[in-house]
Amino acid sequence: MHNTLEEKRLLCPACNAAISVLVDPSAGSQSYIEDCEVCCRPLTIRLTVSHDGGDIEVEADYAQ
Repeated sequence: MHNTLEEKRLLCPACNAAISVLVDPSAGSQSYIEDCEVCCRPLTIRLTVSHDGGDIEVEADYAQ
């Protein structure tokens, strides 16, 4: 099986630190909860993958 994990960098909305997350674009668009590696607050990570898989957008927001 081909490893499709990609590292993406973004800013934590809680502490404004630069963080990195590993995402799997082969699974399509998704959202999940992950703790900030700096402040440990829970974040909702949203991964949006274009239909052709060429564009990948990652956003983080406070977990609800």
